[in-house]
Amino acid sequence: MPGHVPPDLAVIEVTERRTRRSPAGYRPRMSEVVQVGAWGLLAGSALLLGAAIGFGVRVSQKVIATVMAFGAGVLISAVSYELVGEAYEQAGLAPAAIGTVIGAAAYTLGNLWLARRGARHRKRSGHHTAQAQPSEAQQGGSGLALAFGALLDGVPESAVIGVSLLDGGTVSTVTVAAVFISNVPEGLSSSAGMKRAGRGTTYVFGVWGAIAATSTLAAVLGYTVVGAFSPAVIAAVTAVAAGAILAMIADTMIPEAFEDAHLAIGLVTVSGFLVSFALSHV
Repeated sequence: MPGHVPPDLAVIEVTERRTRRSPAGYRPRMSEVVQVGAWGLLAGSALLLGAAIGFGVRVSQKVIATVMAFGAGVLISAVSYELVGEAYEQAGLAPAAIGTVIGAAAYTLGNLWLARRGARHRKRSGHHTAQAQPSEAQQGGSGLALAFGALLDGVPESAVIGVSLLDGGTVSTVTVAAVFISNVPEGLSSSAGMKRAGRGTTYVFGVWGAIAATSTLAAVLGYTVVGAFSPAVIAAVTAVAAGAILAMIADTMIPEAFEDAHLAIGLVTVSGFLVSFALSHV
């Protein structure tokens, strides 16, 4: 039957993938370390691009909501097919499900701690006072909390870029594209909110520049450190990152996307999902 893969060949394919992901005597190659670092930096630099737009150009709430909804759709698709699906294929349902729940719980706890220190609305553009980011005068230490919040949001996304290199020797372009596309509206909306809260250029671009640099490091560590473990551990790490990203989407991206949402916002989200899905099957 055309397109049908015999069961024995399917088993061989999965076995080969597991072998590639955690080879005996694993040694990271410098060329691959540089490669994954460059991809991590590229994905992280989208935050700076979004920040430049959000800080330098007055963007309407509907435009921000539209772009954020598209980015959320892209990430949901990437998490579903590139991360959770991969974890399931490598380790089975239980490890994938448990890892996803652990990642979501860890992110939620970290987000709760930061929310109490002024970082609850870090992805909000601040068009409405009730959802605006606090200034330092309104809540002391909120600037540092916002920076840590951006770090909490960005590290799982970047780490999975490095982990993706373990599968077949090339970085997943779908994962990189998904992170890049979603980072633009994140940087745009958050920097617009920072500007409305009275934070200066140095603070805004300092935060996003540091996050871009951290994204590079997280991608490198995802490849060099995680690659030394067994396929089951790699799958668990992938699932944990997926859970954290899903929780981040629900907690920080979707609320901004659907604030003052126009009627087509659901269609925009689905469009982002389909773009990411199409990229994964090209």
